Amino acid sequence: MISKRFCIALFCVLAVIFTGCTQVSSGDKAPAAEKPAAKQETAPPAADGKTPKQESAKPAADEKTTTQETSKPPADAKSSKPALPYVIAADDFSNLQLSDAAQPVYDAHTLSERIRLGLPVALPALSPYHGPKTAYLTFDDGPDDEVTPAILDILAENGVKATFYVTGLHAAAYPDTIRRIVADGHAVGNHSYDHDYDRLYASTDDFLYEMEQTDEILHGILGFRPLILRAPGGASSHFTDAYEACLKENGYVEHDWNSSAADTAPGNPTAQDFIDNISSQTADGKESAIILMHSSSGHQETARALPEIIRVLREYGYQFGVVTPMTPQPW
Repeated sequence: MISKRFCIALFCVLAVIFTGCTQVSSGDKAPAAEKPAAKQETAPPAADGKTPKQESAKPAADEKTTTQETSKPPADAKSSKPALPYVIAADDFSNLQLSDAAQPVYDAHTLSERIRLGLPVALPALSPYHGPKTAYLTFDDGPDDEVTPAILDILAENGVKATFYVTGLHAAAYPDTIRRIVADGHAVGNHSYDHDYDRLYASTDDFLYEMEQTDEILHGILGFRPLILRAPGGASSHFTDAYEACLKENGYVEHDWNSSAADTAPGNPTAQDFIDNISSQTADGKESAIILMHSSSGHQETARALPEIIRVLREYGYQFGVVTPMTPQPW
């Protein structure tokens, strides 16, 4: 017969065993929110859906790798700035003696600003550019929004720089075309405000006033103004010694031409007429050929003639330049 003491002892052992099993069972049933699955603990997805491996392989947006630091210079580094397609005159004009016939020259100051600031106004003595045979394609009376852009397209296709003598009236009407002329590396020159001979040639003061008026318009568009000009109709037809003295005193350099397409002649001349004119006038091999054409509205035939004119001049051995204060006079 089992004793009472043995029964009590057996009961105690069974109670202990039962309690331990209950605790183990309760620990295995922890809520999911308190104990995530093992897979989630070891590789939780990032907020943007990338795995930890992807995050460690790609630096944060505001971090730079060693390669980025060494190969990409700061934004303000000189090496990262493209060279300007023109020269801005120094305050004292000391940097104007250039030897590159294809580099336009401008002044950051208008004439009135120079006078107000006490800066030099008259240009220093400059030696004319002499080098290989150079043709200067010049286009008067523009810009517009049809012929001038067509001419710019042709010049770009042929890798040629040219000079555009513009009126203040048209520059104000087509500022984007003016900006493109400069951005493409061509030269802009002053061609009076509106080409009105009676008003322009009434006196030297009237002539100078129109040049300054156009300068102010160009300066407002570009932030600088040209030092070169072309007298409407040509200086040889309208200037007296007083005009020459006025321009020299005020730092302007005027250039006429020694070759002309005659694209304003009466009788509806065609592109082939212009090609023949330029070909015959440059066949003598003159060292410096300053060629007159026009880029204002109505001169579509000039644009049509231009590719062949460029080809003929290259065949004659010419390189191309832009007019600057160093460009030789045509006579």
